[in-house]
Amino acid sequence: MSDLQRTEEWFKDRLGRPTASNYSKLVTSTGKPSTSADAYINELIAQRLTGELPEQITSVHIERGIELESKAISWFEFETDLEVIESGFIKHPALETGCSPDGLIGEDSGIEIKCPAAHTHVGYLRSGKLPAKYVQQVQGSMWVTGRKHWFFLSYHPEMPKLLIRVDRDEEIIKSIEEAVAKACEKIETEYKSIKETYKND
Repeated sequence: MSDLQRTEEWFKDRLGRPTASNYSKLVTSTGKPSTSADAYINELIAQRLTGELPEQITSVHIERGIELESKAISWFEFETDLEVIESGFIKHPALETGCSPDGLIGEDSGIEIKCPAAHTHVGYLRSGKLPAKYVQQVQGSMWVTGRKHWFFLSYHPEMPKLLIRVDRDEEIIKSIEEAVAKACEKIETEYKSIKETYKND
């Protein structure tokens, strides 16, 4: 995990803003509105009202992923001869949203790294393609940063690695942009409405 992430500033930057890792809560991988959109919007409005992010819940797999990410980056750099530059939160130039890439590469690329449990990794290897659950995150990161392609790496130290280069899909990106812009507008409007309606409580 980048030293620029999970810092106080990083958490503050994410407060009340839709992030690429959660774009799947706003739009499906096929571009349709997600049924979890309202719940996610409520969560982000609550963050703005309280000024607090929800307590971070960690699991064995999440902690393991953080520990393995540096090894995954070293493997990637050795295999590709490309340098991964750490990154914090990157805000979209026009909207109150952003992404936290696992790394940036050159001027036109970035990388998303997953270090899943063995059985999950095997599923990714059998599929051989970008898992549907990460389409919105990867395409959304390209949308936010304006980059042309993204690497997806599923890393397990005892098994073959899955490395995929994903190009921009403008149709999916358009759906993400529309869904995120709509969410940002709702968050801002309804946050102000709640503040005004209940200001004397």
